[in-house]
Amino acid sequence: MPIKVGQDTAKTRRSLNVNGKSISYYSIPAAQEAGLGDFSKLPAALKVVLENMLRFEDNGFSVSVDDIKAFGEWGANGGKNPREIAYRPARVLMQDFTGVPAVVDLAAMRDGIKGLGGDAQKINPLNPVDLVIDHSVMIDEFGNPRAFQMNVDREYERNMERYQFLKWGQSAFNNFRVVPPGTGICHQVNLEYLAQTVWTDTDQNGEEVAYPDTLVGTDSHTTMVNGMAVLGWGVGGIEAEAAMLGQPISMLIPEVVGFELTGAMVEGTTGTDLVLKVVEMLREKGVVGKFVEFYGEGLDRLPLADRATIANMAPEYGATCGFFPIDGETLRYMRNTGRDEDRLALVEAYAKENGFWRDENYAPIYTDTLSLDMGTIVPAISGPKRPQDYVALTDAKAAFLNEMEKTFKRPMGKEVLVKGENYAMESGKVVIASITSCTNTSNPYVMIGAGLVAKKAHELGLNRQPWVKTSLAPGSQVVSEYLEAAGLQEHLDAIGFNLVGYGCTTCIGNSGPIQREISEAIAEGDLVATSVLSGNRNFEGRISPDVRANYLASPPLVVVYALAGTMDIDLTSEPIGKDKYGNDVFMKDIWPTQSEIADLVQQTVTRDAFQSKYADVFKGDEKWREVEVPQQETYDWPPTSTYIQNPPYFQGMGPEPGTISNIEGAKVLAILGDMVTTDHISPAGSFATTTPAGKYLMDRQVQPREFNSYGSRRGNHEVMMRGTFANIRIKNEMLEGVEGGYTKGPDGQQTSIYDASMAYQAQGVPLVVFGGEQYGAGSSRDWAAKGTALLGIKAVIAESFERIHRSNLVGMGVIPFEFTGNDNRKSLGLTGDETVSIHGLDAVEPLQEVSCTITYSDGAETTIPLKCRIDTAPEIEYIENGGVLQYVLRNLAKAG
Repeated sequence: MPIKVGQDTAKTRRSLNVNGKSISYYSIPAAQEAGLGDFSKLPAALKVVLENMLRFEDNGFSVSVDDIKAFGEWGANGGKNPREIAYRPARVLMQDFTGVPAVVDLAAMRDGIKGLGGDAQKINPLNPVDLVIDHSVMIDEFGNPRAFQMNVDREYERNMERYQFLKWGQSAFNNFRVVPPGTGICHQVNLEYLAQTVWTDTDQNGEEVAYPDTLVGTDSHTTMVNGMAVLGWGVGGIEAEAAMLGQPISMLIPEVVGFELTGAMVEGTTGTDLVLKVVEMLREKGVVGKFVEFYGEGLDRLPLADRATIANMAPEYGATCGFFPIDGETLRYMRNTGRDEDRLALVEAYAKENGFWRDENYAPIYTDTLSLDMGTIVPAISGPKRPQDYVALTDAKAAFLNEMEKTFKRPMGKEVLVKGENYAMESGKVVIASITSCTNTSNPYVMIGAGLVAKKAHELGLNRQPWVKTSLAPGSQVVSEYLEAAGLQEHLDAIGFNLVGYGCTTCIGNSGPIQREISEAIAEGDLVATSVLSGNRNFEGRISPDVRANYLASPPLVVVYALAGTMDIDLTSEPIGKDKYGNDVFMKDIWPTQSEIADLVQQTVTRDAFQSKYADVFKGDEKWREVEVPQQETYDWPPTSTYIQNPPYFQGMGPEPGTISNIEGAKVLAILGDMVTTDHISPAGSFATTTPAGKYLMDRQVQPREFNSYGSRRGNHEVMMRGTFANIRIKNEMLEGVEGGYTKGPDGQQTSIYDASMAYQAQGVPLVVFGGEQYGAGSSRDWAAKGTALLGIKAVIAESFERIHRSNLVGMGVIPFEFTGNDNRKSLGLTGDETVSIHGLDAVEPLQEVSCTITYSDGAETTIPLKCRIDTAPEIEYIENGGVLQYVLRNLAKAG
């Protein structure tokens, strides 16, 4: 979208001379000189947003001079000024699980605008969109040289309909590129190739303008690129689609928490250990809805790979993003990953001229601060259910035994023989050990470290335990390049960590099945099997249906746990196995030194490797090039497809919006507890034949082997609405002692949430859901909101909401409400048999309190105030239109 010059801020426009070329930019110091405010002490992360205001002011972009002045007031107010602003990111990043439904919606919008008499070509991304296919590869085959090719072949067999659809989208829509399967994970591809730190575009006069690289992504770990000073965060697919179509992101000027890093990492520790401590500290601090900016002299000794790992985990510590300012390390990384030298010169010149550069004099104002001496970091893991559940490695065994007693309430020592094998299963045994996820596979220090552990173990004669499913799924092909160059892949192969694919795999729940006999033994003994992965999420039910306890760890520790095969071990003091001569081997015997790792990184992680692997990043392999699609403006929806269906959002939609109505006589579909994540709400992972989704596919002659995963079927609303609230570990408090997606139907009997919803909708009865604290935490998962809406849920009433999910609910026309005072589901004695009415919505204002009347089954009534979490004026319009996409579509149709 061409840059348009602001009227009042045109005087803040300046020029840079970079390598003999003149480039314009919007100057924050010039804005200060013009009397718009004192911006000198703003954090770099907030200056990125301020620059966005300067660039888009007064051009029909809903940005005013007062918005700009508010940033000066932010500093004067000690880092607080929650003014609503309209922010426009430069680009959008997608992965295929969330990207497919977004492209489905765009295709449906083309049909919808034609139905309103508009032009289908109005439906095109106005901002650049990159979609990386990374979420579909599943680990069916592992531990052998054929694993990669066999998994790729199965990926294409399962997903051909989706890939044809995406390839059609690439040809049908402007500003839309697809990175084919088998290339890497979107965040790592973004970090290593797509991101530029400072972007350029032309304005309406043909002049080149430089500005900060910014984006939103349809995956919460979009934040990873903040490690390279690119401001980005995850939004729902709904919000991303609106951003693509030119709608601003309505947000409040955020608070910025400064996190000071001092000291240096000590021998034996990794960047993963550091980030797990950071997650624990920031969760305890409470940074939901805030920016976190890292500063301090410790950054001088923190490689960008470690910074990216910390930034990646921002959703785990609850922040909107975790930002690292531009400095010399930013330039070093960009050069090493193959960025053009002219781009590096521009980044340095722009950052220094516009106040984005971090040096020894960098000392901004923060809303609040905390500090960590990196010299105090020790090896650690996190688990068994949440990323913030930090455990020092010295305490890991005792902590697991305590979890067995207190959380899982199961005894240790019970053994179940595995049929056909010479070993037994017992609680604590590690059945999945996966080096996976962009979080850590983007970091060559921990990947080379894992390879060196494998090498030392292999040379001593150690191997993985036979019950452990091992896998290596790097985030980009560059990782394979340097592991091969370092001579380490052969040793990883030897102990079972063969390449299984380039994608998210275990981290997104695509672990694939474990050996059937092992699964049966776990079920027979009701055992607590465990997984260890180098990922960012370990929520219940996410990794594998056979695994109850999931732990996050560095890649080297993943290898060690695969060798030990159990969590019931103190890796810091007990032997992990025996060498070829029968001698005990301890972890310290195979752990590499920092100098060993650094030397190999220096030798093998080269600029040439990045440039060669990304030279044809959009070209794909032969399989991708052979995918044929028709060249047509609108999509020809295949009526028998079980992957891609035309969604109902725009069908029969009139040209004018409606009004917000009060909710009358709603029944309760679910009562949920604290920290119910989008993994609990949204369909994710595999599903059985007995589930509503499984029955739907079986009715259409799809056999269980071809079920694939919920994520791969996100383009079919019929599957996805059947899987909403169907997580195997979700607990609906309406039913005592029951796990899974069940509730009470209109007849009071236990049934699936989907079937109950359909029965209530057939009767014209609206539905509500009650929740606890941090409702909707975790990944963005637009289907957590889409499924909620399609199930007929008109309101979600909780104690608090995670940022993205609240926004997504509004974007789908579902109203979020928060309890006030001391009210909550428990204090009100809710059982699910109540009827709920909410009044005051016909004249609602942002963040207004409204009245809610709860009628109990015995006829008693209570009326309580609720805080309506429609936070901004534009969100009122979204609700009136039935959702943000309907709002955009009507406006585009009216524009002619």
